[in-house]
Amino acid sequence: MYKRSWNKRFGKSVIFTKEDSFCQKIEMDMLRLADGDKKSYSETDKEYALVLLGGKCTVEGEGFEFKEAGKRKDVFDGAATCIYIPANKPFSVTGVGEVQIAVCKSPSTKDFKPAIINPEDVIIKNLGKPGWEREAHFILDERVDSNMFYIGEAFVKGGQWASYPPHKHDDDNMPFEAETEEIYYYEFKQPQGFGIQKVYTMEGDVDETYTVKSGDFVEIPRGYHPFHAAPGYDNYYLWIMAGENRGFFMTTDEVHKWLNK
Repeated sequence: MYKRSWNKRFGKSVIFTKEDSFCQKIEMDMLRLADGDKKSYSETDKEYALVLLGGKCTVEGEGFEFKEAGKRKDVFDGAATCIYIPANKPFSVTGVGEVQIAVCKSPSTKDFKPAIINPEDVIIKNLGKPGWEREAHFILDERVDSNMFYIGEAFVKGGQWASYPPHKHDDDNMPFEAETEEIYYYEFKQPQGFGIQKVYTMEGDVDETYTVKSGDFVEIPRGYHPFHAAPGYDNYYLWIMAGENRGFFMTTDEVHKWLNK
């Protein structure tokens, strides 16, 4: 229902489109480019966030160029580099050596400035308690102008939960909760690694459980969405949130609130 996979082939892989997903505020492509390979984008009324999973690339358009961006070899090799491109600014991406990129898109007509978030700009926080501890990386957050994007990464040790206690952000009830869609993309340190992703609603009309491995995605148009990394298998996931109120405005499942005390 909500799960998709990327086969990591070279070129552009279209993963989520507005016409073919439950989320209407986020679309996603995945790029794997060899040295010198080039892809161009010129879609109307969409802002872009390019999260470099590993490798280097050059991103350029009229009036801007981010040359040889990227510092890590893969997602487990330090903090990310991210490039933000505002709406209606055509651009191209060229591989500098091999590179893998998550191309995130969201509706916008706003003319913000293109920006690069370098690894040293990423805010790193250790969150949670024993049993649900993770390292959270805040990448494209309130510090960068964007219409809807709020993007980061999580690093979860094997045996730990994340997005826990279960929370949701699908009701417009500010300042407590924002109406925000989200997509997760997963990688595991070992090729046989796996985890469990749940998506469920208070009303009970959604109750999904997925086994996720490297290259998998789960979209979260609404509902609670706790995740568990199998013991022994360290996990990474990219989280892409999109909504009018950017930030962590969420509520915890009432029956699990006591865990936060």
